[in-house]
Amino acid sequence: MFSRHNGPMAEHQQPQPVAGLFSDDGGCRRCFWCEASPLYRHYHDHEWGFPVDDDRRLFEKLCLEGFQAGLSWLTILNKRGAFRAAFANFEAQELSRFDEKDVLRLLADKGIVRHRGKIESCINNARRVLELRREFGTLAAYVWSYAPQAALNRPAVNTYDAVRAVTATAASQALSRDLKKRGFSFVGPTTMYAFMQAMGLVNDHIAGCHVHDAAARARDLFTVPKAGETP
Repeated sequence: MFSRHNGPMAEHQQPQPVAGLFSDDGGCRRCFWCEASPLYRHYHDHEWGFPVDDDRRLFEKLCLEGFQAGLSWLTILNKRGAFRAAFANFEAQELSRFDEKDVLRLLADKGIVRHRGKIESCINNARRVLELRREFGTLAAYVWSYAPQAALNRPAVNTYDAVRAVTATAASQALSRDLKKRGFSFVGPTTMYAFMQAMGLVNDHIAGCHVHDAAARARDLFTVPKAGETP
């Protein structure tokens, strides 16, 4: 339903289904979930699953995953430029200074998701990130301390059902619990697992997806940030 085989075949042959993958007109195979638009495919090819140690990008994704709750990621991705403009490009220091006037301004901004609770959560979480930095040096060092080591050696997921079956893990549950203890909001275990997938803490590109091996190589070359290190 979501995918087609892109192996060598004669022109008259019909592509054969491969669970969890689809092929574009050029025969390039990708994970099922990014088929809807070119923007989605670009995000899948160049961002999702590649390890990130940049604090701004990590904080942006943390916020946008919260905004996604109850919505599709494609909805948020289509609005990402407007979100960046509205939320000070997700620079935590600047965003932490937002007040009620800013909340009202954002509630009137048609380019974003106008949900008071999620807007206020984003501002609150910016303040919490500054606290984390004082303790760990960077948000990256904190986040990557929750990267599951087993993810480095596990076999690639190879079916649609395998991907859909996992919505949270022990690592995402632990990260969620600790963030909540520190005062963060909209950081449930399912949201944090989506965050981990997107930021490369795990590689959930399906086996056969043309990005899977590139993401794995990037993870092999990635230096995990440590507490106390400067960005």
